[in-house]
Amino acid sequence: MAASSSRMEIEKLSVEQLRGLKEQADLEVNLFQDSLNNIRTATARLEIASSALHDLSLRPQGKKMLVPLTASLYVPGTLDDAEKVLVDVGTGYFIEKTMAEGKDYCERKIALLKSNYDQLLEVATKKKSIADEAGAVLQAKLKQLSPAH
Repeated sequence: MAASSSRMEIEKLSVEQLRGLKEQADLEVNLFQDSLNNIRTATARLEIASSALHDLSLRPQGKKMLVPLTASLYVPGTLDDAEKVLVDVGTGYFIEKTMAEGKDYCERKIALLKSNYDQLLEVATKKKSIADEAGAVLQAKLKQLSPAH
């Protein structure tokens, strides 16, 4: 019922209003897609970090390894204490946590991101259907306005 009433509301709009509505909805859909991609990327990074924590917990103290300073720069190092890790909490801040707390932090962030992803996907889907509906009504109105051959 709500879908048919919104369709009736959209059909009452002028061609210019429909164009504006469609352009705005398309723009919002693109922004939502960018946000969804960013959430997917952040989730993948956290899953990699969680896996790295697991791998690190299996290594013995004194193990030689390469330590990443940046994405492409590694330096040789030695594992001192696998029970303590530094967790990047954003904007350049790191907090020392136990291995279990570090894993828990990653899992909680992953769960939060997945929840946000699902909510955003729902909103993006609704916005996409509005854009599609406005486009269909616009096409129908333009077809009515064009001279019949």
